[in-house]
Amino acid sequence: MNRRDHIKRLMTLGAAVAAPGALWAGTAQAEEMAVKSERAFGYKRSVSHWTVTDLEWEELCPWLADQGIEAVDLVGPEHWHHLKKHGLDSSMCNGAELNLVDGFIHEEFEGVLHERYSAMIPRVAKAGYENLICFSGNRRGLSEEEGLAQAVKALLPMVKLAEAHGVVLQMELFNSIVDHPDYMADSSRWGVELAKQLDSPSFKLLYDIYHMQIMEGNLVANIKENHQYYGHYHVAGVPGRNEPWNDQEINYPAVMQAIDATGFDGYVALEYVFQEPLKESMRRSYNEFIR
Repeated sequence: MNRRDHIKRLMTLGAAVAAPGALWAGTAQAEEMAVKSERAFGYKRSVSHWTVTDLEWEELCPWLADQGIEAVDLVGPEHWHHLKKHGLDSSMCNGAELNLVDGFIHEEFEGVLHERYSAMIPRVAKAGYENLICFSGNRRGLSEEEGLAQAVKALLPMVKLAEAHGVVLQMELFNSIVDHPDYMADSSRWGVELAKQLDSPSFKLLYDIYHMQIMEGNLVANIKENHQYYGHYHVAGVPGRNEPWNDQEINYPAVMQAIDATGFDGYVALEYVFQEPLKESMRRSYNEFIR
C-alpha cells in the first residue's frame, strides 16, 4: 500500500468513527439554533380574517390558539366575542372606515370619518384592544402635497382622541400598480412624512410587505431606516399574493430577521390568498418562513 492509499484509508476510518457523533452534534446544534431563533423573534403572530373565512369561527379560533397564533386581523365589534371566548386578540380592529377609497385625504369625508372614529376609538379601548385601521383613500386628482395636508388636518383630532384612550390608528400602505389603482398612501415615503407630521405614538403605518415590494422594494433597508413609524406588518408572496414560500421573490426569512432586529414586539399577520389547505399553509408559513 503506497502512502497516498494509506492516508486515504486512515481518513475513511476516521470519518466512519467520527460521523455518528458529528451527525448527532450537528443535529442537536441545529435544533438548538432553531429553538433559539424561534424564541428570539419577539413579534406576535396573526392572520387576516378575510383570508380564512372558509373556516367557521368555532373551528378557526381554537385551532389558532393551539398553534400559538395569538390573534386575528381586521375584525370588527360584531365578532370580538368569538376572539374573547378563545383568548385571542383583535390585532387590527376595523369598522370605523368608510371603505378603502374614501379616506382621510378627502375633505368631503372628514365629518363622517370623525363621527365614525370618535365612536369606534372608545369601543376599541373598552374591549381591551389597541390597533384600529384607517386609509388614505384614492387621489382623484389630488397632489401628494394636497393629500398630505388634508390627511394631517383630518387625522390630528382623531389621533389626539386615540392618545387619550391608548389606541393606535394605523394607516395601511397599498400598492397602486396591481391591486389599488390611484390609492394615495402607496409609498413608505408619503406615509412616513404623514407620521412625522402627526408626531404621535397613536399613529403608525401598517407596512404591508407584499404591497411595498411591488411599489418600491428595498424592504430590509426601509424597515431598518423607518421602523419607528411602522406599527404592524402584513405578509404575502409576490407576485400573486399567495403563500410567502420559496416560489416567490421576497426573501421572507431575511425580512423577518430585519423586523426582529428593530425590537418590534407587535403583530406580523399572514394576509394572502391560500393556494394550499388553510391550516397546513398557515402552519408551514409560520414554521418555516415567518418564524
